[in-house]
Formats: sequence, structure tokens, C-alpha cells
Amino acid sequence: MSMKAFRHIAPLCAVIALCGCQIINPDMGGRKNRSGPTSFAALAGWQDDALEQALPVFLQDCHKVQSLPPDSTLGGDDTARRPGRRVGDWQAACEAARTVPAGDRVAARTFFETWFVPYRLAAGTRADGMLFTGYYEPEIRGSLRRGGIYQTPVYRRPPDLVREHDSQGHVVTGRRQGRQIVPYWTRAQIDQGALAHKKLEMLWLADPVDLFFLQIQGAGRVRLPDDRVVRLGFDGLNGQPYVPLGRVMVAQGLLKAEDVNMASIRGWLEANPAQATQMMEQNPNYVFFRQLDQGNALAGAPGALGVDLTPGRSMAIDRDFIPLGSPVWVQAQIPVDGHETQWNRLDFAQDLGTDIKGPDRADLYMGWGPEAAQTAGNLRSGGQMIVLVPRGSPVRRKDKHHRSARPAE
Repeated sequence: MSMKAFRHIAPLCAVIALCGCQIINPDMGGRKNRSGPTSFAALAGWQDDALEQALPVFLQDCHKVQSLPPDSTLGGDDTARRPGRRVGDWQAACEAARTVPAGDRVAARTFFETWFVPYRLAAGTRADGMLFTGYYEPEIRGSLRRGGIYQTPVYRRPPDLVREHDSQGHVVTGRRQGRQIVPYWTRAQIDQGALAHKKLEMLWLADPVDLFFLQIQGAGRVRLPDDRVVRLGFDGLNGQPYVPLGRVMVAQGLLKAEDVNMASIRGWLEANPAQATQMMEQNPNYVFFRQLDQGNALAGAPGALGVDLTPGRSMAIDRDFIPLGSPVWVQAQIPVDGHETQWNRLDFAQDLGTDIKGPDRADLYMGWGPEAAQTAGNLRSGGQMIVLVPRGSPVRRKDKHHRSARPAE
């Protein structure tokens, strides 16, 4: 997304966080998650993470953040008075990051320990604690032209879609009707032809279910008949409410709450093609796309911060609690090949999502391809999330580790 769309919603991965599904909650030693500073020594696995791979991701964030005015707000709790909410808070750390030798794990770890303070956020309102889910970029079949099996259009952002502040200062999305802004077309209305003949079709897909899940993820890759790949990125919403399909299916007795995930929802839609369209239209929310730069096939789609997402290092957060661009230490369990694997890793808050609300909710970006789809689709884990808050100009201790003390008051 562009920086002008900074407050828009990026990948929409709410479908796998539904109905109070059971989550895997790693043992946290029975300690209650209290807010406040902690130490790097308290971060399980900190010494083992490949931080030399994390540093280039942070430098990407710096490049984007430093292109903004110093007093621009990146998010975060404005009552906490912690550094990191404004662009200017990152200046010193970003300048220091550029001096770290590339590929040097020890130097990268020293950098993060010198220029940041680990900070635990206050517990949120979830009864079952922290919840991590995952998202990815699906790869699906499509064509540049309509014909044969390719009958489902992928629409670019309509020119009549507007997003403005109303008289009370609330952001509203819709279309103009005279002097008023009225709700934009729903999914059902679009399916029935509300946008037909407006020349908004970018591509044509082989399966309407593919489009639905492409819209849930907010980005993806379309493989053409000649084997070329077109990368698509989020470019707007119709402003209609997001209705989680899994919740609808549970309410109608079609799925059990404990069985809801992307695979089970997709399986039901594919097994019931006569009812699939009507079921998908229970979610009136609709996503529009734009074509991304095709030059780097190994880059992820741009997130809300405006940088390309990195598999295994990018995450979606609630910017009311965590500033965009922040390094975040994640402790969770990730399903790999049917087994739960401990995930102790430095990720970066580069994205947002419709279902990512509160300090105890996050989405981990897994990349693209079948393995990413399987991992993201099965990911529902408890864990911990510790934000690294930037220091000002650290005072260095004269000890053998040459690590920083806290900044002088």
C-alpha cells in the first residue's frame, strides 16, 4: 500500500481466527504478562536468532520511515509515552544500523541490544491470551483474457470509490450520489454485475473460490497459461463490513467451531458449488487489487508500511498499540510438516489487518507457495510478543560486552 493509504487495511486474514478456536499456548512459566521494560536475557532464544538476516529488514523500514516528516506518527499507545511513536524517534537507531557490517551476527545482535529496550505490552482483553495467526500470498490460475474456464474477474480499484471524513470526523467509504456518500456496492451486487462494463477487469480467474481467498489474504500471485506470474497487491476496500465466513458456517451448523480453518472453509465451498456463491456473499466486504512490480519475484507484497513483506520476518499488528516499523520479538509455536516448532524470532511490524485488534493479537507473514499456505492456514498459537523500543543516544558501558546502558535522563 502507498503511504497515502497508511490507515487502510492490508491483508485480511480474519477467517482463521474465528469462533473461539482452541489455540496452542506455549508454557510461559506460569508468569502473568505484565507491561514494562524487560531484558534481552529474558527473551527465550534471543542468542540463537539469525539477527544478521533481520537487520536488512530493519534497514528497509528505516528507508521508508525516514522519508516521512520527523513528527509523523507511526502508531502506538499515546498514553504510554514510550519512544517509537514518531518518525524522529527512529533517527539515531537507523543511522547506527547503516554502520553494522552485513552478515555479521554478533554485530547485529550488539546493535539491537545497544539501540533498543525490550518492552512487554499490557495484557489485552482476550480471555485465551495472546493469539498469533498467519497469512500468505496464494498462487492461483488465471488469464489476461476472459474465455474457457477463466470467467471470474479480478477488479482494480474503481474510480468512483471514495474514502473521506464525514462532518463528525469519521472516515467513510462509499460512492457519491448527489451530495451524499452512500455505501459502495456489496459483494453480492458486484457478483451480479454492478461493476460490469466499466473496464475494471485486470485478470480472469478459473475459480471464484480462489478470488475469495485472494481477497482474504489481500495479495497473491496469478499464474497465467504461459506460466508467467502476475503479482497482485491490495488497493482498497468497498467499505462494507467484514463477516467471517467460518462464524456463519458454525451458526448454520455446517462446521464445528473447533474445525474452522482455511482448509475446512475452502473444502465446504468446493464440495457445495451450488451454494458456494451465496455463502461467500454472506461476507459483503470486497477487495480491489493493483498489479505489483514484476521485477522481483522473490519479494513479498507491500504491507501497510509500504515496504515489501519478508517471509518469516514481517507481521501485521494493531498500530494503536505497536508503531509500524517496530522490531517485535515473537515467541510462539508454528506448525511445520504437521509438527509444532518453537518460533523465537525477531519480526517487524510492517502490516495491518481487519482482525488484528489489541496488544495481544498478531498475524505472521509466511510468504507464498503451498508450504506457506499450509503453515499459515494451520497457525493458531498462543505465545508472547515483546516490542523493541528505540533508545535515544545510548550511553555505553565500559564492560567486556560493550553494551549500552539506558540513555541518560
